Amino acid sequence: MNNTDIIALHKQFVMNTYVPSIPLVRGKGARVWDADGGEYLDFLGGIAVVTVGHCHPHVTKAIRQQAAKLVHVSNLYYNENQPRLAQALAERSGLGAGTKVFFGNSGAEANEGLLKLARLWGHDQGRYEIITMRNSFHGRTLATLTATGQVKVQKGFEPLPTGFVLADFNDLESIRAAITDKTVAVLTEAVQGEGGILPATPEFMQGLRQLCDEKKLLMMCDEVQCGMGRTGAWFGFQPYGVQPDAFSLAKGIGNGYPMGAVVAGPKLADLFQPGHHASTFGGTPLACAAALATIEAMENEKCLENAVQMGELFMGLLQKLAKKYKFIQTIRGKGLMIGVICDRPCKDLENLMRAKGLLGLTTNNLIMRFLPPLNVTAAQVRKAARIFGQACAEWQQQLAAAPQS
Repeated sequence: MNNTDIIALHKQFVMNTYVPSIPLVRGKGARVWDADGGEYLDFLGGIAVVTVGHCHPHVTKAIRQQAAKLVHVSNLYYNENQPRLAQALAERSGLGAGTKVFFGNSGAEANEGLLKLARLWGHDQGRYEIITMRNSFHGRTLATLTATGQVKVQKGFEPLPTGFVLADFNDLESIRAAITDKTVAVLTEAVQGEGGILPATPEFMQGLRQLCDEKKLLMMCDEVQCGMGRTGAWFGFQPYGVQPDAFSLAKGIGNGYPMGAVVAGPKLADLFQPGHHASTFGGTPLACAAALATIEAMENEKCLENAVQMGELFMGLLQKLAKKYKFIQTIRGKGLMIGVICDRPCKDLENLMRAKGLLGLTTNNLIMRFLPPLNVTAAQVRKAARIFGQACAEWQQQLAAAPQS
């Protein structure tokens, strides 16, 4: 099928929950191709999912071998890959001895696990309210969209579940003011992704840990987008020198194979007991094989170091463009989680980039988001910056030619 055929079939049979642009049929590393042979530099990475690039040979080999051996047995039986992956994540988390992992399938499911852990922990004291941040994003289930600090994802699904209170990101006093005798936990991202690639300040993360200790609350981190090396550390909270009581993972954990996880430190590791929580497809032999191979590839190719180096290179190139084009207000981010903040809606800029062979994504209306594979090369970063510069030049011409309101 060509692009037109795929689009027509999709419109006929797939629910209209997204606004897709081009049909992608093949990928290799940081490049993808559409059905008509068009080539693109993928600096979206499946929205921070393709950690070590499309069709990475080590991950692909692991999936093929495991698929020929054993795909699924359910969690009523042990499988050899699940505890190996749990050990790998626990050891890299830094949460200490006794850390354990629950496996699911997605970020929303992982965050649901965090919310249930918090409620179970506070149940006997009558504490159930969870403080979350404005402009956060935690998922699309009823509970996680309620936890999300964005009205646009909640509209039309009222009445929403109770037990969530909003506070301001990077504002400890806002959180302190939201605490009541029913508060059990605070949930935050180390870098807000959907909210606009906004990193937490060290004062906020460190102060939040102290505040949670002072008030006997759980500190929980949503690492779905900023985890798995995206910011140049295994997990986004680590550069701040803090340890949450538990955190969620998904997106980049399996390099495209669906998986979610809850990593719980010793305070919460043994709280869930049989009957409290479950997932039919969580932690299958195949999913765990993909995730283990992804971690191995990340370490073999020094992806954490590369994320820092390539992030600095890309942000430096983008800063030069910001000086040239007045519609760019600032560049922010960490590692290879980068946002270009514009002074106006920038969907047209995204479209121009794509037409020239570069994939990124507009978020929060005003921000162009870049999330390339963590093993992206310097040559690819420079090419992406060139294409982005060309798109900026064309957009500036369009803006100048547009009628003034």
